[in-house]
Amino acid sequence: MRNEYADWLLAQGYAANTIVAQVHRVQRVEEYYGPLDEIVARSEFPALFEELSYSTEDERRAKPNPSRIPFDGNARNNLASYKNAAARYAQFLRESAGDAQSAPFRSALVGTTSNLAALPENPVAEGQRLSLERDMQMALRSDIFALEPGLVIIDDGTERAVLSGFIDILCRDAQARLVVVELKAGKTDARVIGQTLGYMGDIGEEESERVRGIIVAHEFDQRTRSAARAVSDLQLVRYKVSFTFTSDCPQP
Repeated sequence: MRNEYADWLLAQGYAANTIVAQVHRVQRVEEYYGPLDEIVARSEFPALFEELSYSTEDERRAKPNPSRIPFDGNARNNLASYKNAAARYAQFLRESAGDAQSAPFRSALVGTTSNLAALPENPVAEGQRLSLERDMQMALRSDIFALEPGLVIIDDGTERAVLSGFIDILCRDAQARLVVVELKAGKTDARVIGQTLGYMGDIGEEESERVRGIIVAHEFDQRTRSAARAVSDLQLVRYKVSFTFTSDCPQP
């Protein structure tokens, strides 16, 4: 594991205890599978991701731990934590692959996490967008009822990794249905539909359940609106930003 990984997690806005846990889990995966940098470079990450996957159906059938990593306790929860940590480290590698010499990392991740497949054309603007989306996620996690009464977050405070990427927030609604919440800063384009449906399909297959989706953005382009009308389990929600002001100056 690269030394700068913890600094990258900090820059993403993760809390100190989350960073410690993520680093520990990556180290644990590497203890039994070898360096993740090499696994990604050899295009073997999809196979690792699959080996660390454990569905609700697997749990019902009491399927043995399919991974090399020994642990006590619930297999689904343990493997989900290791899978998420490995996928997040793969994301770090993808974002670190900004020069031509790192091209093997970029190509190895294409098809594994589709929302990470292309480097941003404008790194400054992309960084600002990601920062805003991180702020949106933190605010919504602290008040998920503002999005929909009855929603309960079930991802333990970090994005759930699935084969097609990371789910911003995973919930259950008042009827106990899984809900994928995808956050977009600013105006969307039509790619957000495919991205969200990918997450819904992946988590639905993992959990053997029907899944709803909610896309939250400031504005939706027409193609996104048109496409969403064809998907009964997908909802578009606009957010608005408001400000309150308090004077720091003493009153005369």
